Amino acid sequence: MSINPKSTAKIGEHPLHPMLIPFPVAFLVGAFVSDLIFVGIADAFWAKASMYLIGAAIVMALVAALAGFIDFFGEPRIRRLTDAWYHMIGNLTAVVLALVNFALRYSQGAEAAIKPWGVVLSLVVVGTLLFTGWKGWEMVYRHHVAVLDTPEQVASSERGPRRVA
Repeated sequence: MSINPKSTAKIGEHPLHPMLIPFPVAFLVGAFVSDLIFVGIADAFWAKASMYLIGAAIVMALVAALAGFIDFFGEPRIRRLTDAWYHMIGNLTAVVLALVNFALRYSQGAEAAIKPWGVVLSLVVVGTLLFTGWKGWEMVYRHHVAVLDTPEQVASSERGPRRVA
């Protein structure tokens, strides 16, 4: 039995969730930056770029969330962590806000939706991601979620997967 909570969505000993989360985070931060550029120079390119970045972020967030849900529901020790609950609920909130932001832009037009609510929603999403990212790192660094914890696990991961004869 592992001392540390294990990731259940993984390839070998490599958890999938941490490999997927940089994409939606980068897209959502990029959307906020392109919103600010649009507010500054009023070039329609930046409004459309924001909308496309938010759309891509939603798709990738759903993929990352799937891996996160598999970990959350597949390992009872993860569900017992308050940080895991804050991380999950906060990220779900960020995705819902991104969906609202995307819907506003899609229905009203990318340019019309940015001032003021589009940029405000983007800022709130980025702020939420800072909080949930902090909680995610707390899970790794403080609670050691998905961290190999025994010499046998480390040796096994270095040898590769075991073959059954």
